[in-house]
Amino acid sequence: MGDILHALPAVTALRLAHPAWTIDWVVEPRWSHLLAAEGSSGRANGQNAAQPLVDNLHFAATKAWRKAPLSARTLHEIKALQRKLSTGQYDAVVDLQGAVRSAMVARMAGCHRLIGEAEPRERAARWLFSEQVVTTGAHVIEQDVELACAIAADELEPVQPWLPVDYAAQEWAMFALASSGSRPVVLINPGAGWGAKCWPVERYAAVAQALIDRGCRVLVNAGPGEEPLASAIEQQTQGAATPVGCTLEELIALTRRVSLVIAGDTGPLHLACALGRPVVGIYGPTDPSRNGPFGTRFKVLRSPGSRRDHTRRAQPEAGLLTIQPGEVLHAALELLNPETHA
Repeated sequence: MGDILHALPAVTALRLAHPAWTIDWVVEPRWSHLLAAEGSSGRANGQNAAQPLVDNLHFAATKAWRKAPLSARTLHEIKALQRKLSTGQYDAVVDLQGAVRSAMVARMAGCHRLIGEAEPRERAARWLFSEQVVTTGAHVIEQDVELACAIAADELEPVQPWLPVDYAAQEWAMFALASSGSRPVVLINPGAGWGAKCWPVERYAAVAQALIDRGCRVLVNAGPGEEPLASAIEQQTQGAATPVGCTLEELIALTRRVSLVIAGDTGPLHLACALGRPVVGIYGPTDPSRNGPFGTRFKVLRSPGSRRDHTRRAQPEAGLLTIQPGEVLHAALELLNPETHA
């Protein structure tokens, strides 16, 4: 989810610079709603709100393929994707993920131009690229824009990305927020991929209660597997904070309407940035200068003692534990009330 959201500003800039180009995207099926709403018929002439950015989506179920790499179904799906990509007659293919897996999928197109970073996330991927781009940007969004520039020697800048509008999800979000009235709505996301990035749930609950006491409505996003975290915050606030279980389309619609998002380094935080919503980012072992909030109003909290480490440890990183609820609350109030905290 985060990789797609980080790539969106570059591809949106490319679409704005070259509206007549055909731009297709290979995506894991479960994240396709970041690019197209349910039932979208594809991008026609002009902007289609349901699929505003790309012309065609191709699906690569790489997560499922890894679980059964030699199964008949996996082999059939890989061959079908290869046939589809090879008939696209693409002039250029760009790997914005920088992984060996994504580079191998990109090679399926059989295009003579496969563009990637000279120093990709997974170093071995560079040997699969026909063109290696030396990127200088600190943030991954800036690096993705540099890769997009390499296609036609453009001078592009990151722009606010286009995300699809799902009208059923829009109605759901309006109904979900109908009782909020004029109260600011704060969305908290306590999960963060793996344990080392997860700020303690009781601290999220303390921040939630403090915001509720100050007149905010607090919603807690419960992604798959994160329901116990949301329930714990609900219990510790005596039911005042409301867990929200929703689809990706509904999360997009809901996030468009909230006043603030508080989260660690996780997809919903990057979604809020893509939608231009203010965010408080609580960071530990991952580096916010590379993959922190971007393109919106934000506050990042990170201990000076934290060091970049993508090891998927179960326990919160030591530096993350030095961040206290009062610091997060102060950052949240600065974003909610910029005039009084100027």
